[in-house]
Amino acid sequence: MTDALNLGATLYIPAIKENMLSIANGIKYPQLRSMVFCTEDSIHPHQLNLALAQLSDLLAGLEENNKLRFIRPRNPQVLEKLLALPNIDKITGFVFPKIELSNFQAYFSLVEGTHFKNMLTLESKEAFEQTKMCLLRDKLLDFNYQQTLLVLRIGGNDLLQHLGLRRPMDKTLYETPLGAVIYQLITTFKPYGFELTAPVFEYLNKPELLIKETQHDILCGLIGKTAIHPNQIKTIETCFQINQDDLMTAQAILDTQAAAVFKMNDRMCEIATHKVWANNIMKRYQVYGNSLMTN
Repeated sequence: MTDALNLGATLYIPAIKENMLSIANGIKYPQLRSMVFCTEDSIHPHQLNLALAQLSDLLAGLEENNKLRFIRPRNPQVLEKLLALPNIDKITGFVFPKIELSNFQAYFSLVEGTHFKNMLTLESKEAFEQTKMCLLRDKLLDFNYQQTLLVLRIGGNDLLQHLGLRRPMDKTLYETPLGAVIYQLITTFKPYGFELTAPVFEYLNKPELLIKETQHDILCGLIGKTAIHPNQIKTIETCFQINQDDLMTAQAILDTQAAAVFKMNDRMCEIATHKVWANNIMKRYQVYGNSLMTN
């Protein structure tokens, strides 16, 4: 079963790269958990046919493994072409770009009834409008799209572009106007069972800032984070490890013999309100392990 928590640091790869097969088969970057082969913004329009040809070759050589492998179509028309390729059933699913009320059904109608687990990217201007995001959420719930929906991705760079901004080199996204947008998307979707992943961190020479932002992502309940380079994988996934205090507290809360309310590590623990948190901590621990650090 495909679980969104297993995404980890998701590496985006332009679908015109020559070494895609070695990445997909786990030979190159064996530590990589999930990847997206992109036919959208990472390539020029005139490279689309080349990308489709290389994806066809990729599919022919895919070996079965535990990697989560996705393709990002440029639009519903490209998705239709991808679905017609031999061996397309070998991939995990698709990442639908710039999702909004006017286009999400065009994508889902093509994958309805298939095994694919898909991700929607919230990166259009509608992501700033809570009313429209609530409508999108309700439509996804009404049509039971959650059965084929793995996670919602927050497209940070596209959202900044709509504001005419670029991520500053010394600030996390949460210190920009995008912070309020991320909080709003979380509170709009997460209480209704949707999981969300964190935006990309686009600098390769700021590991401490990447750690700071990823820790804030986790504080907000986001799972997984887009990576632009394999050097970011270990940094991101180390942040998802569980510290010793949280691990022991979660285990105590889930103990069937625990009192309804008790004190641990100078914190009140209440099973009725903290059990969901504890279950999430244990799930993260099973995937990423613990950091042997304390709070």
